[in-house]
Amino acid sequence: MDLLADFTTFAFTHAGRERTVYRKGAGPAVLIMHEVPGISAEVARFARRVVDAGFTVFMPRMFGPVGVKTTPFNRVPELLKLCVNREFHVLAENRSSPIADWLRALARHIHQEMGGRGIGAVGMCVTGNFALTLTLDPWVLAPVMGHPSFPLPITRAKAAAVHVTPETFVNARRRITEEGLKVLAVRFHGDALFCRAARFATLRRELGDGFEGIELPAKSAKPQPEPPHSVLTINLIDREGEPTHEAVERVLSFLSERLR
Repeated sequence: MDLLADFTTFAFTHAGRERTVYRKGAGPAVLIMHEVPGISAEVARFARRVVDAGFTVFMPRMFGPVGVKTTPFNRVPELLKLCVNREFHVLAENRSSPIADWLRALARHIHQEMGGRGIGAVGMCVTGNFALTLTLDPWVLAPVMGHPSFPLPITRAKAAAVHVTPETFVNARRRITEEGLKVLAVRFHGDALFCRAARFATLRRELGDGFEGIELPAKSAKPQPEPPHSVLTINLIDREGEPTHEAVERVLSFLSERLR
């Protein structure tokens, strides 16, 4: 297990809900929102990569265990728990989950403490869409949507939908025009379970030139028991020349371009 002993922690409370936030690094702030099953060993590895690139990482524990290696045996139960969790609306189209308000409050707190131009936000899988929701606030300058998976694509319409409110898209388009906001997103072409091509098509249509979508071949994923999905974590082959490695490098350069 990875106990994240090199991170410090603090408690953050909003609207009566307290969560532990892991912190590490120096430089501009980046809020990392973990995937299922929790702050896994693979998510922690990505967070340290962001720290090594010269950023301060803030990583709230929203659900699940900390430091475990991801397997189908811990991923699936946590996803099922989210399906009945009142803070997550896993099938919602044209709206976000209640936990997004808590994350916006944390982002505000981070920016007030850190100052600077603004902060970055990286979501993954079940939290991927939250990076776009956070752009409702002007201090979020570098949103990264890692294989956004909500709403769960149980119908063709839901596969193309994005788990954000119409207001989020309206505001994002305004910021793209007025401020030069950019949104980066990554997925695998072979992701037939959670983040399908139709969702990226929707993002391109709604965000236009403000959207940069990276779609990697399925064969570029590190083999796992499940189809390729997690570009930044469990399907990452962290080696020069590998498409997933280059995707992580692009995320880091995007954060640097927007925050420095």
